[in-house]
Amino acid sequence: MWEWYRIGLALGVGIGIGALLAALVAPRRLLAVGVAAGGAAAGAGVGYAIGGWHEALAGGVGGAIGAVVAARLVAGTLERGGTRGGTAALVGLGALILAALALVPVVGYLEAVALPALAARARGRRVERVAGLRSLARD
Repeated sequence: MWEWYRIGLALGVGIGIGALLAALVAPRRLLAVGVAAGGAAAGAGVGYAIGGWHEALAGGVGGAIGAVVAARLVAGTLERGGTRGGTAALVGLGALILAALALVPVVGYLEAVALPALAARARGRRVERVAGLRSLARD
């Protein structure tokens, strides 16, 4: 049982680290592969520190998942007019929350399944940049 907990912990912490890295770098599409590789490496390092090669593998996979999902979120937010600082702060805070939630047993596994599913669902709901109050102005 202890091994399953450590693997789930490494997976969830890897997701948080990958998402935090993507939030700080605020990647464009070109940098997404590099951020995913960096997230995988950082997650694997933390996973190895937690337990061993099982945890390192889980942390690396989690880091890649977190970086890819967060990079898509950050890139979409910046395309629609979000600021780099605000986006980095909010996504970074969410990444820290994801990493902290991994301390709860089984939640790391749920994060690894739920985040890509939510990102795929949100992909179909792209909203263009909102015109704001200009759309309410009458000529």
